[in-house]
Amino acid sequence: MNRTISLIGAAIVCTTVCLFAVCLIVDFSFGSYFVCTLLPMGYIMMAAGLHREAEEDRKVAANVGLLFSAIYATLILLVYFAQITSVRLDGLGEETLRVLDFKHGGLLFNYDLLGYAMMALSTFFLGLSMQVKSRADRWLKRLLMLHGVFFVSCFIMPMTGMFRSMANGENSNGGVIALVIWCAYFLPVGVLAYRHFR
Repeated sequence: MNRTISLIGAAIVCTTVCLFAVCLIVDFSFGSYFVCTLLPMGYIMMAAGLHREAEEDRKVAANVGLLFSAIYATLILLVYFAQITSVRLDGLGEETLRVLDFKHGGLLFNYDLLGYAMMALSTFFLGLSMQVKSRADRWLKRLLMLHGVFFVSCFIMPMTGMFRSMANGENSNGGVIALVIWCAYFLPVGVLAYRHFR
């Protein structure tokens, strides 16, 4: 059962990351938001599998990684569920949309970045907790730990006002390109995790 749940989680991560990239490329916002409600569920299942395997002397790192995965999932589910329900269906006023609509770079966009900062911490600590048993495991461990670097940018960038242009309705392709690059980075994490659990 443990292995099966972990495998399913890694498969969900692979599938949702691929679908997210496709939705970004074809500019299908609802699809990308919906897929982002599924990714955290798969990620927690995958993280729990890595947590379970941690040796006793690495259990604290594994615990921290699993806890950060839960914080990530909570923030991301709130952000994207709001996008596919209230923002999409409720005909909100302009001022409310500035705060809630992801495309305006408001409060929920900042919470999204905070969520992915927590995911970066989660991957870093889960990577620390991994016991390497193969060459593929070594790559998985490296990718997980290196992904931790995203914490700095995701946590600091919203504080700099870098996304104020989004609030003014100036959308650029830079954000889409950055997210597609992230997908290309994170997909191998899911693939290697699936291979690891199998």
